[in-house]
Amino acid sequence: MSDLITVQGVVISAMPIGEYDKRIVLLTRERGKISAFARGARRVNSPFMAAAEPFVFGNFTLYEGRTSYNLNQVNVTHHFMELAAMQPGIYYGYYFLELADYFGKEGTDEREMMNLLYVTVKALMNPHVEDALVRCIFELRTMAEQGYCPELVSCENCSKDELSETEVFFSQENHGIVCQSCAVGVRDAVRISGAALYAMRYIVSAPMGKLYTFSVSSQVLAELERIIHTYTEKNTDRKFKSLEILKVMS
Repeated sequence: MSDLITVQGVVISAMPIGEYDKRIVLLTRERGKISAFARGARRVNSPFMAAAEPFVFGNFTLYEGRTSYNLNQVNVTHHFMELAAMQPGIYYGYYFLELADYFGKEGTDEREMMNLLYVTVKALMNPHVEDALVRCIFELRTMAEQGYCPELVSCENCSKDELSETEVFFSQENHGIVCQSCAVGVRDAVRISGAALYAMRYIVSAPMGKLYTFSVSSQVLAELERIIHTYTEKNTDRKFKSLEILKVMS
């Protein structure tokens, strides 16, 4: 057996392999996105049975095989098993894991995405936070963390930054806000309210621990959904299975 390594991470997907094993994908602080075999994880008495599941956070001890990592030991810190019984919360959760998987890369420090997933799953389990708002927050913050943050301070076209609430528009093609004068020549520019713009600015800059500590009116939420969902879709090129399920459920 090669030398053991221990990584801090979260299981973002798990699939059965053969009769008793599983292949898990981990988002880790030390090595980015990696996959590992959890041998015997589907056996009833396996120490990996509860650990080789999505949403499990912990410290994973691995050894490197010829083609992949192999799981040797797990110290679970959070498992969020209650989420499995929450509808449609569980599917929002799976969508967030899929989005994290989409952007995850091997060899990068995924600490911020791990923290984002952790506070987001906790928010999903909070009955006082709307699932639809959680999705908006997670999507936009993910875009920001991955280098796709839209321009939310000054006009993307002319750089004007002293904009009144009545003259701000959002353009998907321009990846951010544009002033009223510049919006005339932008075919997809839509007016954005001051409340929605303030919420978006907060989402991309707030500390992780404060990310899910606000609420918005139904009107502002609908505005955020129109802008953020479209922005996320335009900056990804994959159909997410969990998102399709959510669309059917709604």
